[in-house]
Amino acid sequence: MRCPKCHKDEDKVIDSRISRDGVAIRRRRECLPCGHRFTTYETIEPADLVVIKRNGSREPFDRDKLLRGLAKACEKRPVSREQIERVIDDIETVLFSKFRNEVKSVEVGNLVVERLQSLDEVAYVRFASVYRQFKDINQFMNEVKVLLDRQNRDERKS
Repeated sequence: MRCPKCHKDEDKVIDSRISRDGVAIRRRRECLPCGHRFTTYETIEPADLVVIKRNGSREPFDRDKLLRGLAKACEKRPVSREQIERVIDDIETVLFSKFRNEVKSVEVGNLVVERLQSLDEVAYVRFASVYRQFKDINQFMNEVKVLLDRQNRDERKS
């Protein structure tokens, strides 16, 4: 592994642990030349899954792209990186078990929206506004109204 600080590839593993519900191995490493410590994750490389976008184009499923979108939606919200990683792990599990080679981007978006709704309502509305391509403030307000109605129903049940 190349050190992020000095870029040498001489290191030793200090600690290894199973993480992300058993789908990854977390390794703490120490660079031998400079002593910098860093963390790496080892995961199984999933089978190729192609995402079919709205315009019909196809692109390989990209976990990092999903991470960037979720991180942007959760920016300045009380959502940790670990919570986002768990959401992505869950989405990947569903995608790779339910779809063989191809999945429509709408399916991926729906999975994200479902998980964000219970994770953080503001992040949910942010993501939904881009994903559902809100054209005006009325669509935005309708989405917020749905959230408020759901919250009121939940409070009455309690």
